[in-house]
This record gives sequence, C-alpha cells and structure tokens, in this order.
Amino acid sequence: MKFGQVEDPSKIDFTLPKDHARTKEILNQNKKGLENISIGCAKWNKTDLKGFYPKGTKDELTYYAKQFNSIELNATFYGMPTPEQVEVWKEKTPENFKFFPKITNTVSHFRRLIDVTEPVTNFASAVMNFDNKLGMAFLQLHDNFKPKDYDRLEKFVKDWPKEVPLAIELRNTEWFTDEEIFNTTCELFEANNITNIIVDTAGRRDMLHMRLTTPNAFIRYVGANAESDYERLDDWMKHLTKWKKEGLQNVYFFVHQNIEKASPLLSAYFIKKMNEDWKTDLPIPQMATDNNGTLF
Repeated sequence: MKFGQVEDPSKIDFTLPKDHARTKEILNQNKKGLENISIGCAKWNKTDLKGFYPKGTKDELTYYAKQFNSIELNATFYGMPTPEQVEVWKEKTPENFKFFPKITNTVSHFRRLIDVTEPVTNFASAVMNFDNKLGMAFLQLHDNFKPKDYDRLEKFVKDWPKEVPLAIELRNTEWFTDEEIFNTTCELFEANNITNIIVDTAGRRDMLHMRLTTPNAFIRYVGANAESDYERLDDWMKHLTKWKKEGLQNVYFFVHQNIEKASPLLSAYFIKKMNEDWKTDLPIPQMATDNNGTLF
C-alpha cells in the first residue's frame, strides 16, 4: 500500500493521539465483553506476499487461511463478487475464518455513491453467502470525496442493507479538520451502527482520529518498512488493552506495508504480542524457509 507513504519515516511523530471523548462512552455501552479478534493482511496472492508461501504451494488462500484467521478482502474492490465466487472462497477456509470484503469501486469511486442501489444490492447479496465467515464489509471513499457531498453519504448509510455489518473509511482531510462536520458524520455512523475505520499511516496522521462509533475497532495499519513499525505495534497493543478494559467488543486489525511482503512478519509479531498480553491463542503465521532455515 502506497497511501500515506513518506520519504523519511524517521521524521514522523507516530505517537497515538488521545481518544475522542465519545469513544469511551461508546465502549462503555457494550456489556458483552470481547467477542472476536481478527488480525490479517490485505491480500493473499503470492506476488505481493513473496516469501510467505512454501515452494510448490498450489492454493494460496487455503494456505493463508491456515496461518491467519481473517483477510481484508481487497479483491472485491476491483470487481463485483458473484455468489459462486464467494462460495469458493468460503469453502477453502476453516470454520473460524473471517472475510472483510471491500465494497466494489463502482459504488465508491466511479458512481461516487450516486444511483448505487443496484450494485449495492448485488454486492450485499453476494457477500452474504460468506454466512458466519462474513466479518464486516467496508466502504473506502475516494481521497477527493469531500463533505460537500455529505448528503450522498447520509443516503448511502441509511439505505445500506442492515443484514451486512459495515465500516466506512473517510479519506479526504476535510472530514477531520472541520469539527462540526466530523461530529455530524460520526453521529450518523452511531445512529446506523456503522464502524468508523481508523487508518494509521505515516503521511496521513489526520486519519488517526481515535473516535469509535461502535464497540468495534477496525484498524488499517500501514507500516513504513522501518524499525519503528514494531514500536508502533507495541503502542497499539497498549491502546487496545485500554479499550478492552472500557468495553471493546471486536478487534479488526489489518496490516499493510509499502512493500507488502513484510506484512506477514509484522502481523506475526502483533499476534504473538497479543497472545502474550491477552492470554489468547491466536495462530502465529510462519514465513516459509528452506531446509537451512533461510527465508525464501
């Protein structure tokens, strides 16, 4: 992922900001405790995750799903999924695996939320075939989709089929710099049970808003291929622990890298850290090695 990439990560202050005041109130409303932890990468293809798969691996998704318990499914952004394709993906994964499909770019980027009833219906109908393996769909709006088009977003949110849990990622900086707009948008999300995605990437610290609109933390973490990547994950572990004490219900944490082949390494580090701190038993992904223990 190149979004938010900077030339020199050492010049960036990666400190996590304080929570928005409303976040604790949202978390405190959850009385069910922590229910689900999903940690994964954004892709499973061998080209991007070079070195992750043992030589001779024939089915990448089947292998990936033995290493991780979830996937941020970006494939559905580039083409409308069919019910048949969803069934194939579902059958290749174990019972506890979760998919987090990105809404097709026809909706978000080409039609820009205008006249999207048909593609939204087709998308929702397809991903519902994941059944209990559907984690949460998510909408990523274009960088130049601005608050002047709030009415489109409001209509989309209110019309969204409630059977499919949804998260939304706002990208244009005006959503965050105008406090009134941001509050209005978050209130819309709260009223319609929409999860507000948090993005942690070097060049866009404004997207690290720390305002939850549901008891779900949906975090898209973008490493900078720097040593600081691991320290940043340590900070996230501390912060998620704080949220867990306040009532966090679900953790959805997806790791990206400017050079994606490093994503499994970061993910493995984070999962191991979580197992140690939270006494969980999440599978820790392994990088492929040859007989001498050298990474492919």
